[in-house]
Amino acid sequence: MFLAKVIGNVVATQKTPEFQGMKLLLIQPYSAKDHALAPAGNTVVAVDTVGAGEGECVLYTQGSAARYAPNVKSAPVDAVIVGIVDSVEMGGSALKKP
Repeated sequence: MFLAKVIGNVVATQKTPEFQGMKLLLIQPYSAKDHALAPAGNTVVAVDTVGAGEGECVLYTQGSAARYAPNVKSAPVDAVIVGIVDSVEMGGSALKKP
């Protein structure tokens, strides 16, 4: 699992039937750096299964593990948001969220 910030929405009017009704979000992966979360890597399009919104810090999974999330088993997904993050601690200290 990985941490990311939701930075936008993805709208696709033409898509495979397995994606009907699924919300797609653009997320920016983050890593811990200098007691804060910092952008790391390229943006990712992820299926939202928890009702996340723009600006929120989320927990997501990628690859074959993403297909285990509820309601996406039959869809060709590679990234799924599985949680909204309230706080992150490292070494006993809270990290600043993006």
